[in-house]
Amino acid sequence: MGQTIAEKIIADHAGLASVTPGQIVNVPVDIAMANELSAALSIKELNKWGIDKLHDQNKVCLIPDHFTPNKDLNAAGITKTVRDFANKHNVKWYLEVGRAGIEHAVLPLEGVILPGQIMVGGDSHTCTAGAINCLATGMGSTDIAGAWATGEVWLKTPQSAKLTYSGQPRPHVYGKDLILYALKDLTTSGATYMSIEYHGDVFDYLSMADRFTMANMAIEAGGKTGIFKFDRKTQALVESTPRFAAEKPSYKTFEPDNDAGYAIEKYYDVPDIEPQIAVPFSPDNVSPISEIKDVKIDQVVIGACTNGWLDDLIRAADVFKGRQVDKNVRAIIIPGSQRIARQAFDLGLPQIFIDAGCVFSTSTCGPCIGGHMGVLGEDEVCVSTTNRNFAGRMGHLSSEVYLANTSVAAASAVMGKIGSPDEL
Repeated sequence: MGQTIAEKIIADHAGLASVTPGQIVNVPVDIAMANELSAALSIKELNKWGIDKLHDQNKVCLIPDHFTPNKDLNAAGITKTVRDFANKHNVKWYLEVGRAGIEHAVLPLEGVILPGQIMVGGDSHTCTAGAINCLATGMGSTDIAGAWATGEVWLKTPQSAKLTYSGQPRPHVYGKDLILYALKDLTTSGATYMSIEYHGDVFDYLSMADRFTMANMAIEAGGKTGIFKFDRKTQALVESTPRFAAEKPSYKTFEPDNDAGYAIEKYYDVPDIEPQIAVPFSPDNVSPISEIKDVKIDQVVIGACTNGWLDDLIRAADVFKGRQVDKNVRAIIIPGSQRIARQAFDLGLPQIFIDAGCVFSTSTCGPCIGGHMGVLGEDEVCVSTTNRNFAGRMGHLSSEVYLANTSVAAASAVMGKIGSPDEL
């Protein structure tokens, strides 16, 4: 039997001809990444072990993004610990506030991670980078500390799930809708510890932003990683990064064999899919927008690591242009990275958002985790383009979060209730 993409990448790193699902191997890590919260715990572990030297400071990436810009003294102290650690060990990829953004957008857009590589990260949505044909997965801070110290991790080779999407999407249907539709089918545990491979001609019609969104939410199905094949769109993104311009690093790409074995295979007819909404309190509690009636809202969040890509901001701006946010709604726009923010400014997007009555925020994870810059109060309702809507996820336990794509979120901000751009 042939090999899946994940199996080929793992075998290549382990120096083996092939691997099988369930096989445990040690693999060298190309990048071991952490944000300020997970990094602080990893640093604590290294200190506990008495280890004062990194295996390779060029393969460590540290990005403060969760409670930054620092929201209080505690956050400032945590970030300072990580900054001091990075300076002490001359970490190559310490990416500071103002020059980076949200880790999952920054790494592929800056070229820190490349196709065919293995990246482990101290955050569950590390799998986002699988959009560029690498194996990226989240791990606990102890494992990240181990990778910093030894340069490798052990992996249990995952089974793979193959999701194939066929056909051209309807207007205002994007990657967010495709992954939410699949989550309703798979549930939040349906692909536990699997590598989810995304296939189909629908990706000829969609952008790399949609691939990042779908790879990001593989973890919402329990996945170990989400991963795409390499094509011209991937190549164009990878070879436009600052690192590629400066270093022209080599990289390998991996394709699944025609006879690769999958534990799950799903087929979806995209023309049948309308915009999807994940209703509280789970990402798999999904309904088509046509079934969502008269849900008044208090806040809209557009952006973050799931839908903070430039194409997402363009889609939102197309809805907001010439319109006003409802007087009872707060609309917060969060670009995924500083690079995306600069590109948005070049296109005049922040002007459109501000004219419509939105806040154009710095790049931060803040409101997604109920951290800052958009925390929900008691009984408030939010439409968000983020990835999770568990009870209390974005603030008060009684608040509610509905997950949607950027066009739907923007339209909802204008209408003051959940609705489609087609209704405007």
